[in-house]
Amino acid sequence: MDSQNIGKVFLVGAGPGDYRLITYKGIECLENADVVVYDHLSDPRIIAWAKEGVEKIYVGKQASHHTMKQGDISQLLVDLAKKGKTVVRLKGGDPFVFGRGGEEALLLRENNVPFEVVPGVTSAIAVPAYAGIPVTHRAVATSFAVVTGHEDPTKPESQINWKNLATGVDTLVFLMGVSNLPKISAKLIEYGRPADTPAAVIQWGTKPEQRTLTTTLEHAAEDVEKNHLKPPAIFIVGNVAKLREQINWFDNKEYFPLFGKTVLVTRSRSQVSKVTKKLELLGARVIELPAIRIADPADKFEAIDAAISLLASYDWLIFTSANGVTRFFDRLYAARKDARSLSKAHIAAIGTATAAKLKSYGIIADVVPSEFRAEAMITALKGEVAPGERVLIPRATEAREILPQSLRDYGAIVDVAPVYETLPSGEDPAPVIEMLKNKEIDFATFASSSTVKNLVKMTGDASLLKNTKVVAIGPVTAKTCADLGIDVFATAKEYTIDGLVNTVIENA
Repeated sequence: MDSQNIGKVFLVGAGPGDYRLITYKGIECLENADVVVYDHLSDPRIIAWAKEGVEKIYVGKQASHHTMKQGDISQLLVDLAKKGKTVVRLKGGDPFVFGRGGEEALLLRENNVPFEVVPGVTSAIAVPAYAGIPVTHRAVATSFAVVTGHEDPTKPESQINWKNLATGVDTLVFLMGVSNLPKISAKLIEYGRPADTPAAVIQWGTKPEQRTLTTTLEHAAEDVEKNHLKPPAIFIVGNVAKLREQINWFDNKEYFPLFGKTVLVTRSRSQVSKVTKKLELLGARVIELPAIRIADPADKFEAIDAAISLLASYDWLIFTSANGVTRFFDRLYAARKDARSLSKAHIAAIGTATAAKLKSYGIIADVVPSEFRAEAMITALKGEVAPGERVLIPRATEAREILPQSLRDYGAIVDVAPVYETLPSGEDPAPVIEMLKNKEIDFATFASSSTVKNLVKMTGDASLLKNTKVVAIGPVTAKTCADLGIDVFATAKEYTIDGLVNTVIENA
């Protein structure tokens, strides 16, 4: 084998659950990978950092279902590298903390395959931290141990030194141990750990759906069953668990007003992250189902290109969305022109987001109505647009005709030029349909009429939204909901993304 053609394997820790807790180097590895070999990750958005076209191989192991045996996984990494591939072996938590990364590294070394280990944030420390429980504290605990919870503590050949573990370490963190809680608790008590030792069980740690149960060693198993906590969860034993009463921050409504709420976001894939980030910063669990995608108009830009060739003849340019601004300037640059070509025209924008996008291109809008919809623009331009003046409106293919028609009624000559169209996204709606049926989504947000129409097309049933609070960005979108038989719980007072988010907060 030619060593110059051999690839490289990166054993990368994905972190404890929240996709934002992967390391920067882990993201860099994903961006450069030819192949990603991944486990059952708690958030699939981690893999979204991989480049387009990357090969993805799922080898996840869950309690009762192993996609591939560990030995086969290790050999797969060797085989891929020998084909010259750059491979990311992506593991939850840290590769070397019960991640079996050591076994994979040994086989890679035996086969002379280059590899790197990229540590991840382990759930053993991060999950208690998100529950307000430090694993060490100068006045409470000066030592901690991380223990597998998978091993049956009653088996005759246990590798766990229960006698020394029970009383020799201040804080004990058991990973993957919920099903073994009765046996773990009994063993610790048997070897001298006081039954009334504070304890906690944390489910879905670091995620917006995190649940934390504080209890005692003696009552932990009983309380977990009573409160229906299931894996993935960790079990922490020690006096540090009492500190949660003072330190808990993540599931604190004062800090995160949307903690415990699940919000559906339906914007296009290119726009969804902006809303998601705002909601996640407020503690929400965000489910993304882009209902639309932004595509080139059916006329392949013929109308807008023709208008740009005559740009000096227009007295007004009116932009109705940030997408319209971006697409217009794309075509302007394609015609080897720039913002100087707009020097003669007055510029109007519907909404602060549209005005902000114009400003990013060096254009400050002359008119931005206080209410962000076409009717307000019509009022604002009355007396401003003179009869005989030429107006260009770059916009989506499908849009209401009220604005151009009203301007024509004022005597203006109006050209409407499509710069994009909204189409169904093609995303799989099945997981969201299931969540809606199970009443697992608290809010569904709609930022445009097209997102409403296409979500209904995708799901095939508007009544699926009857058990969730529907929030519309403005009255036009709200009317579209009503026309389709969807009850709108609230409409944003300010027709912007910030207004939409604030409305969710007000009604949480």
